[in-house]
Amino acid sequence: MVKETIVFALTSSTDLAASISEKLGLRLGEIKVEHFADGEILVEPQQSIRGRDVYIVQSTCNPVTERLMEVLVCIDACRRASAGEINIIMPYFGYARQDRKAKPRQPITSKLVANLLETAGANRIVTFDLHASQIQGFFNIPIDDLTAVPMLGQYFAKKNIVNDNLVVVSPDHGGVTRARRLADILDAPIAIIDKRRPKPNMVEAQNVIGDVAGKTCIVVDDICDTAGSLVAGCNILKKHGAGDIYTAITHGVFSRNALDLIEQSPIKEMVISDTIPLTEEQKAKTTKITQLSVADMLAQAIDAIENHTPLSRVYLMYSYSDC
Repeated sequence: MVKETIVFALTSSTDLAASISEKLGLRLGEIKVEHFADGEILVEPQQSIRGRDVYIVQSTCNPVTERLMEVLVCIDACRRASAGEINIIMPYFGYARQDRKAKPRQPITSKLVANLLETAGANRIVTFDLHASQIQGFFNIPIDDLTAVPMLGQYFAKKNIVNDNLVVVSPDHGGVTRARRLADILDAPIAIIDKRRPKPNMVEAQNVIGDVAGKTCIVVDDICDTAGSLVAGCNILKKHGAGDIYTAITHGVFSRNALDLIEQSPIKEMVISDTIPLTEEQKAKTTKITQLSVADMLAQAIDAIENHTPLSRVYLMYSYSDC
């Protein structure tokens, strides 16, 4: 059944989509994405998609709203071209951090994005490590929230760090579940950085719950944006006597001077996925980042969806099933 599917790449995820298609034994779908001088966007499939299942691959990373609009226009184009099912592979789900009203007059923009995708005509969403898992409830269509943690865990397991000298660290209380998942894979204890953020990327109340003195620490988080909070947390670990510090991040957003901060920080190595592509300019700015591809997992996910088999198989290559 996979042979009847079409994978389209929009502008943010061309390399990832090409890799997914190759692993599926498919030719990447032909599509034209055009941006006009006034900012309008036109997306046109360049082949017949009538009755066929379509997979649109696009991370809604910077510029977030432009990437999102490309997806919406593409969905509409596919729907009007009589596509069978329209599946959105959105490795990084933009606006996920606006998942609740933290102040009285704030919007819940991630719910708005869910409404837009559904109204445009999407039949399914596949994404990675949503910032807040409850965003799945914003959709009335199937949504598969995959995780890169088993892949990251396998990478660190191959480093052969002695378990007695290893601790997995959550950068805050909200990330404990993610840290526990990685700790279970590595058979390691966890610690929590107890901090308060009076403003974004500003850290107060510096304390660590757990023993990190003399330990190799792996700080695991879903997003690294400006890197301010992450680097501040790593500095707190160093003040508490931590040894080597690694970080495991799913989405490398890297806004502003994030890469400069990382390069100057006590982080020994930052391991990220390619849900957001690194530009050549970004690669030249740091020697500390290792990027792993989620293409295998997404290819397995598409195969499972098309053949009506469990999505848990995407983790089999990492000897992990509790997801």
